[in-house]
Amino acid sequence: MNKSTRRSFIKSGAAAAGALTGGSTLAGAGKRSATDWVTLGNSGVKVTRLAMGTGGNGGRWQRDLGQAAFTKVVRHAYDRGVRFFESADRYQTHGMVAEALRGVPRDTYKLMTKMVWRDEPDPLGTIDRFRKELNTDHLDILLLHLVREKGWPDQLKRLMDAFSEAKEKKIILAHGASCHGLAPLSDFPGTKWLDVALLRVNHNGTSMDVAPGVRNAPGDVPTVVSQIERIHNQGTGVIGMKLIGNGKFTEPETREASIRFVMNLDCVDAATIGMLAESHVDEAIERMNRSLSA
Repeated sequence: MNKSTRRSFIKSGAAAAGALTGGSTLAGAGKRSATDWVTLGNSGVKVTRLAMGTGGNGGRWQRDLGQAAFTKVVRHAYDRGVRFFESADRYQTHGMVAEALRGVPRDTYKLMTKMVWRDEPDPLGTIDRFRKELNTDHLDILLLHLVREKGWPDQLKRLMDAFSEAKEKKIILAHGASCHGLAPLSDFPGTKWLDVALLRVNHNGTSMDVAPGVRNAPGDVPTVVSQIERIHNQGTGVIGMKLIGNGKFTEPETREASIRFVMNLDCVDAATIGMLAESHVDEAIERMNRSLSA
């Protein structure tokens, strides 16, 4: 989605669902909301069901906002009750996230970031760099970023062991991986090391996982959902991504259908959506709340 389209994410002006604070739910017994605190599988880590993503076009769209505008979006999300913020080393947004949250009590929000695993010589040193950049003594969730090949648990065992060591030292609270492809996804069930899995999911397969060598084709939604169910059933917390089709869902009806589909999957605990404006925050909350209460 180009910047002008992203800025018109809710240009039609759907009204906000009412101010929500961290941990709150919609009025009425039994109703769920985007800002509920949920536990990710057996990890013990609690996050708000909705996370603010910062990786639009590899983070460039967020960087192009500039710090002042970015901070405004982050603070609006926080004030609306979104207390889960997603970043990655390759997005180059760690410093922006830290500045946006400067002065906010650290125990009121959660941070997830991701490490590019190729040729990483000193993973523990890199984790320390992440903590410094994000102005935090610990990372709530750290993921291996973009696992793409079958057999990744064997290939990346050295890094997985380093993440486990960091978890023992309590400088990270949970570890896991983000997946890109049906081949690596098939290794997620049975990999009990995964506290958290960040997985691509939406209603029609846009920017979702495909078989090796496949290009310009929708992802296999039934296969992906079946794998997600197996992953969730083993106690791994599942966070959905690409709910807006990597920015391709420019029609409000398509975004509505996608969010409704994902929110009705019992195997998805939380979801991250990239945001560039206060209106993006408001729409994501409203659509998610509507789907959860349907």
